[in-house]
Amino acid sequence: MAPGVTRLQRAGVNCYLVESPDGVILIDGGLPGMWSLLERALRALDAGPGDVQAVLLTHGHFDHVGMCERLFSEYRRRSHVHELDRELARHPYRYRRESSPLRYPFRYPKALLTLGPMTAAGALWVEGVKARTDVRNGEPMDVPGAPVPIWTPGHTDGHCAFHLPDRGVVFTGDALVTLDPYTGRTGPRLVARAATADVEANLLSLRKIADTDAALVLPGHGLPYAAGARSAVAEALRAGAA
Repeated sequence: MAPGVTRLQRAGVNCYLVESPDGVILIDGGLPGMWSLLERALRALDAGPGDVQAVLLTHGHFDHVGMCERLFSEYRRRSHVHELDRELARHPYRYRRESSPLRYPFRYPKALLTLGPMTAAGALWVEGVKARTDVRNGEPMDVPGAPVPIWTPGHTDGHCAFHLPDRGVVFTGDALVTLDPYTGRTGPRLVARAATADVEANLLSLRKIADTDAALVLPGHGLPYAAGARSAVAEALRAGAA
């Protein structure tokens, strides 16, 4: 994706390995069924799960914490999250949303092409994780690569993007995606109201992503976007949320 950045993808869910001279970290913990992908990607770096120094969570939803408890129980590798998503990371199915998700598969049948594989990858059986609440807006993390958290509330209260200024990369989590799992729509946009706590707050948070001027946008769902953060945000503002 970028120097030292590897994307892991299954069922439209992304997480990212970030390699630096001082070690390897994981941005988001994906789904349980992504474990073999993680092992394979680490082997390519002559490493294993125990070499992951930390997991930085953009937020605490079930499809972002799926491998976290295993990394902790087997390798004592800690996850890190914003204070406002601490309880969500522990209970990743207990979240606020603006609309019921039940109607979406009927209104957007294309979503089944994503939601079905997500279920097969363990989306219904995710364990929560007790994460450290040391992700703070604008303060570089004390982990390899020193990503800078950007508090981008809306999708969840404690949602944070992570910026690598020296590599021109921003990991947007679900504040801005290029695939909405609930509608199947692609291109820069917000996740549907079925999984977003506050759409208006999410829209306001997009300007923080644009202000990074990152050349490469790496979302929590969908393909990377290489036309820059400002372009991605402009498209997302036009698309809105379903």
